Amino acid sequence: MLVALLAVAAWPLARTVWFSLTDATLADLGAARFVGWDNYLAYRDGEWFGVLTDPVWWRSVRNTLWFVLISVSLETLLGLITALVLLARIPARPLLQAAVLLPWAIPTIVSAKMWGWLLHDQFGLVNDILLSVGLIARPLAWTADPDLMLGAVIVADVWKTTPFMALLLLAALHTLPRDCYEAARVDGIHPVTVFFRITLPLIRPALIVAVVFRALDALRIFDLIYVLTPNSEYTMSMSVYARQQLVDFQDVGYGSAASTLLFFTIALCTTLFLMLSRPTQGGKA
Repeated sequence: MLVALLAVAAWPLARTVWFSLTDATLADLGAARFVGWDNYLAYRDGEWFGVLTDPVWWRSVRNTLWFVLISVSLETLLGLITALVLLARIPARPLLQAAVLLPWAIPTIVSAKMWGWLLHDQFGLVNDILLSVGLIARPLAWTADPDLMLGAVIVADVWKTTPFMALLLLAALHTLPRDCYEAARVDGIHPVTVFFRITLPLIRPALIVAVVFRALDALRIFDLIYVLTPNSEYTMSMSVYARQQLVDFQDVGYGSAASTLLFFTIALCTTLFLMLSRPTQGGKA
């Protein structure tokens, strides 16, 4: 396992960090020269330059963090509601469970193209429905309007990824001890109180794992944004920015610096979240 991790993770990461300290280009990697921290931040001839001085990079950081915050929050809430519904004894529950998982089973590229057509300003079904019920007066350019683009990406991501959260939380709900609920029912405790005082604390570890896994994936968001809103600074994520530098501009050193910063951003966010989610001493968080 350690050899596999070194081969598929440690070695590529080390190469990326090394390239970020060089002036390597995609056309000639062998001619790369060591330039130190110049790709990150440097001051020369009275001017600052590097990734950390690029306003487009900071816009991509802001876009990514907003995307993670909103999408993961919505997916967690909707996933928990979906899991509770699927846990209930309702007719055709197996069929409903299979239907809920369909969005997660669809490849992201296919899902993005599908949502691209649904949100089309002239032929999209979303505009047609909103116009028919009078919620909008004219078709909206969901994937072209700077004020709507990020929201459109978030909606598409929530639709696709909520089943993932629901599946993890449903598995946790199935493991809960029944005796606690039997005692609560005998004592006449209100179901809402039971949820917040029994269910939520018991599934907290699974909820933390689900949020961490989803946040890690959301921080690396690339394909959905790249297909729905290609080359737009208003929705550009850190991964899209790094890809643009590496492929479009063929600047391997600069793009590797952006990729390295993305890696450390993910590591920092994960560490902070795990620290904040740990139980406090002397009681539960």
